[in-house]
Amino acid sequence: MFDYAEAAVEAALAAGARYADARVMDRRHESMNARNGEIEGLSQDGSAGLGVRALIGSGWGFFSTADLSTQSSRAAGAQAAAIARASASVPGKDLELAPVDVRQDHWENPVVEDPLSVSLAEKVDLLVAVTRTMREQGTDVAAARYDVWDTTKWLASSDGHRIDQRIRECGAQMEATVNGESETQRRSYPGIRGQYGTRGWELVRSLDLEGNAARIAQEARALLSAPECPSHDATDLIIGSEQMGLQIHESVGHAVELDRILGWEAAFAGTSWLDLAQIGDLRFGSELMNITADATLPGALGSFGYDDEGTPAHPVDIVKDGVWVGVLSGRDSAALAGLASSGGAVRGDGYNRLPMVRMTNVGLLPGTSSLEEMIAATDDGILMDTNRSWSIDDKRLNFQFGCEIGWEIKHGRRGRMIRNPTYTGIGPRFWGSLDMLGNESERTFWGTPNCGKGQPGQIGHTGHPSVPCRFSGVRVGVRG
Repeated sequence: MFDYAEAAVEAALAAGARYADARVMDRRHESMNARNGEIEGLSQDGSAGLGVRALIGSGWGFFSTADLSTQSSRAAGAQAAAIARASASVPGKDLELAPVDVRQDHWENPVVEDPLSVSLAEKVDLLVAVTRTMREQGTDVAAARYDVWDTTKWLASSDGHRIDQRIRECGAQMEATVNGESETQRRSYPGIRGQYGTRGWELVRSLDLEGNAARIAQEARALLSAPECPSHDATDLIIGSEQMGLQIHESVGHAVELDRILGWEAAFAGTSWLDLAQIGDLRFGSELMNITADATLPGALGSFGYDDEGTPAHPVDIVKDGVWVGVLSGRDSAALAGLASSGGAVRGDGYNRLPMVRMTNVGLLPGTSSLEEMIAATDDGILMDTNRSWSIDDKRLNFQFGCEIGWEIKHGRRGRMIRNPTYTGIGPRFWGSLDMLGNESERTFWGTPNCGKGQPGQIGHTGHPSVPCRFSGVRVGVRG
């Protein structure tokens, strides 16, 4: 496969490119979904091909082909250079690339049990069993699914990179939906999108779907008769780690993508409220807020050995002691912003998509408190978890989130369950109210396998290490 990638790079250089790289990708995907005790669908598909980038002046060119042959690879390289030359006809300063150490390497994530080697019969039994259990507990609609990805990449560049990687990912989810007289309630496990990671089938086994099926069905039904979330202009809010994962994703992860900050990317609620002139000085949150982007975390969904430009995975400080200090970047955006090196955050969804800045594992570093300590320290507040809805403006600044379930906190004790809990905030003001942070034992590497970005659209796999958190003075509930 390296021969095809190198042929494409050589052809791009011969056609006038001053830099070129090419990726051959072979990806297999398997998924199955069940509903009310019956299997509704099984998908097994794959794709393979080559994508090549060429840089001329101020413009990138990209071209891809599913024909893996030397002739087609060379034609793709020449075509990418032609597109780059056309792009460079628009006036602009030559685009530079941040330096990166040239590597020849192989990387793959550890897997205990290859998820594609687990029999379909066992997978069928699992999904059928959990959806039947939820139905037996009074669920109107019981659904479950799993997904498996097995991706191999070969990267070659005109700088001399020659890197191959194999990344295996999987995960699962289930949800119970119940219908009342005037509304519908849902409980999801392990979260609204499930739980996914760069691990083998051992991850799915660790979720214990069967052991949690009855509980989430019972909680969904209990929500129908639970009181509505009260409205408060300012109250103490405790957020569980799953909802915190999405809070980080939407209000921090997307906001610190350098292509959004530079105005290169504006699809799917972009750009960003952040200004590069304020990096190192802007207070993003309280001193408890420490966020990193770290693609080296074992088993997390945003982990890899090298990004699609050949930059080695490494941790990047994003927020330190509440101050904004870093961004998610690639070689071109880092150079334009005057950064010393790339953040190693460039990936493409398949061989036929131009690699772009994507989140890796963007998450909170843990503190020293615990969920129980937060509850005990709260005289009057609300605990919410498991995302139900989200809305955020195109600067990634103002937001509103709805959760599946909540509980009142009174005099340091968890009280009655409440339904339809919501909260709203403005990024730095909200993060500035963070006053308690869960500890290392409560840290979960949540995986989000469906992050949308770009035009044409790309789906990214991102990770969000998070812990339960408490925020003070938060507006909750919906005012009529």
